[in-house]
Order: sequence, then structure tokens, then C-alpha cells
Amino acid sequence: MHSKSVFTSIFLSVLLAAAGSAAALAHSLPGPADGAGADQAPTPAPILLQNVRIFDGTSDRLSGPSSVLVRGGIIKKVSAQSISAEGARVIDGGGRTLMPGLIDMHWHSMFVGVPVAVAMTADAGYLNIVAGVEAGRTLMRGFTTVRDVGGAVFGLKRAIDSGAIPGPRIYPSGAMVSVTGGHGDFRSPADLPRTLGQPASRHDIAGDSAIADSPDEVRLRVREQLMHGASQIKLTAGGGVSSPHSPLDVVTFSEAELRAAVQAANDWGTYVTVHAYTPEAIQRSVKAGVQCIEHASLMDDTTARMMAESGTWLSTQPLPEELANAFPRDSDEWQKAQQVFAGTDRTYRLAIKYQLKTAFGTDILFSSQLARQQGRLLASLTRWYTPAEALIMATGTNGQLLRLSGQRNPYPGDTGVVREGALADLLLVDGNPLEDIALIGDPDKNFMLIMKGGAIVKNTLQAQ
Repeated sequence: MHSKSVFTSIFLSVLLAAAGSAAALAHSLPGPADGAGADQAPTPAPILLQNVRIFDGTSDRLSGPSSVLVRGGIIKKVSAQSISAEGARVIDGGGRTLMPGLIDMHWHSMFVGVPVAVAMTADAGYLNIVAGVEAGRTLMRGFTTVRDVGGAVFGLKRAIDSGAIPGPRIYPSGAMVSVTGGHGDFRSPADLPRTLGQPASRHDIAGDSAIADSPDEVRLRVREQLMHGASQIKLTAGGGVSSPHSPLDVVTFSEAELRAAVQAANDWGTYVTVHAYTPEAIQRSVKAGVQCIEHASLMDDTTARMMAESGTWLSTQPLPEELANAFPRDSDEWQKAQQVFAGTDRTYRLAIKYQLKTAFGTDILFSSQLARQQGRLLASLTRWYTPAEALIMATGTNGQLLRLSGQRNPYPGDTGVVREGALADLLLVDGNPLEDIALIGDPDKNFMLIMKGGAIVKNTLQAQ
């Protein structure tokens, strides 16, 4: 036998042996969600929650003592009377508050758990593992749904949806689409020039950002995200804090480019949301048909009125000043953050003045420690709203915005509400958050039960 044939035979034998060992190991390990298929978690058993008072995500008061039946991940029945459900697991809520799972409308799953330097340089495997850990923590804080507005999150979403790891429902935007030098372009000048139509950087290739500098490129990059499974599209229409070459005052996309994105998204039955701080960036986006503005921290009265007249959504955040600690003090990024923080109060007051359709999110970045304050940031909305108004915003109102995804909605059904037919994402709170919203800020202590899709992920009560 020739030496080449001998080598080939030995190589194939080793390869087959390794494959057999891997298969045996995989067979011996528990699969996703206790043996569920790769893309399907098991259907939870029916659950009957008795003796609960309901905050339904739309009303400013609690119901009287009620019962809720959950079957197949859906709220099947809500009644002030006792419910008979043969074979259901019965849980006595002890008069506590049952409410919808919380929704964060501005989240970055891939960047929340690592410092900015790590986010910019670490390999995808490491970032996904950290993001998976943070996803579990997010769910345990009672946030059963997040809208991810920038990052290569599709793999993480699939792992959660399959039951491989715990985490919230994710409405993914995929890569945030930006222009050369815009918010989301983390290249150095040494990386220039770019050939039109080619990826701009490792972040472009990884799927965290996508650089586009013409209407045709915008259409291409938007369609790429839709092909990946984006439920909505995110563009950066103006300057940002964290990007090194992106002054806050700049307006990035032209109206023609914005319209190209809107048309491409609309053709797929979904919508575009844009990062924009200044009146110029917001107004150009609204004229182009954009349906949601992120931040709007520097908007003025005229811009708020324009948003109200066009029915444009505002997704803004009570940003904590600690966010700036991700950057060296007095750096350009730190200074830009101070300008944004200074506009928060005015933005909320304009939203109230013009009754804008306003969603709640946090935009926590680069700090696992700060992410723990997710619920406290929601509670801080009482600077401008009543506790009931704040909680309605983070549940029922946010659920309305999620429905703009139309046929691209990865989780069809109502969320953010406690009503028959809605998705069974529920929290049982030890106390009345409509009277004391600070309860939301300490989920470890005050959330007695957390349910997502009818499956209990936390329960400190004794079932009957």
C-alpha cells in the first residue's frame, strides 16, 4: 500500500472514531429544555393562579381577588370567580399582585455585560457566552421581553427560543445601520477608504453594525437584516455618544436613504426605528416615514409637535449618569453623554405636553453591574409619571409598539397585558406596585413568581 493511502486510511479511521465519540457524548448530555427539540421547547402543563389581584397592563388600579388559567403558553381564562381546571397545577397567590412581564424597548443584549473595550475587541464566542448569562439575569429581573436595537443577536435569540438557555423574548433588529463616520462606525481613519458595497470593519462582518452610504446600499443592508430574521430595522440617523467619530450635532442619512430603508422594511411588513437626538435628525426621519424615534434627548417643541401630528412613536429612556463611566472622564464620549443627560427632563416633559406615544427602555451598555438597576430605572419614571402610568408604559404600551412588527413579529400574540388570549408572561409581586413602584427595583425579594410563555422560571411560593 502506498504511504499516501496508508495516511488517508489512518486519518479516516481517526476522524470516524472522533465523530462516534462526539455523538456518544452528545447523546449522554441533556438536550435543550430537558430534551426538547433544537427549535421547540416543551409545552408547559396548565397552571391555575388563584387569589391574585391583577394589574392588567392598561388600568391604573388592581382588580379584586381573581383567578387566571394558563394553558399552552397562553392566558386562557381570567375570572373573578373560581375556575375549575382538571389536571392543572394550582398556585395560591395569597392576594398578591399579578401583572404582565416587563418589556424593555431599548436593549443591547450583546453589549450590556462587557466593558466597551471588550465589546470592541473580543471574539464572538466570548461575547455570546456573556450575553447568554446576562439574558438569564434579565429574565430574572422580570423583563420577559426586550427589543434589541443593535447587535448580532440572532444566535442568542435562537438559543433562548429553543430552550437551550433562559432569557427574555428578543425582538431583534440585527446590525444597526449607519453611515461612514456615523454612530455605529467604530473604525479608525487607517481603515479608510472603503470600497462601496464592501464590508467596512470586523463589526460589519460580525453583524453588530452595517455601514451604508447610498440608498442602494441602505436597501441592501436592511434586506440583509430582514433575511437574518429582524423584526424591525434600526438606523442611526444622527450622531451618538459611544462612537469615536460621531459628533452629536451631525445628521447622517439623507432623506432619500431613510426612505429607502422605510420602503424596504414596509415591503416586509415591518418598520424602521432610528437613533436620533437633535431636531434636525428627528424631523428628517419623520418626513421620510420613520415610525419610531429612539432617544430624542435634544428635541425641541416644534419637533415634538411634528411627532405628535404624524403619530410617530417616541422610545426614550431615563438614562442614569453612571452610563458615562464606561468612558474616561472628560473624554469626547463622556462629554457627549453629559449633553444627552441634560436633555432627559425636557424630552419627557415635551412627551407629556404633546401626548406622544411613549415607550420605555433603558439603553444600558457596557456594565453588568448597571444592568442590575433595570427595574430601578423604570421606577425612576415617577419623576414625570404616576406609578401606574410608568408601569402601563413598560407593559401594555410597549406591547402596542411591538405589534408594529406585523408579520415579522417573532412571537405572535398580545404581550404586556393580562387578558384572555395574551401570551402568558407574568409576574407575581409581593405587594402593590401601583402604590409602591420601588418594589420593581428589587426583583430578588419582591418577585415571588416569574412566568414566561406559561413556563415558571422562578417560584418562591408553595404550590397546592
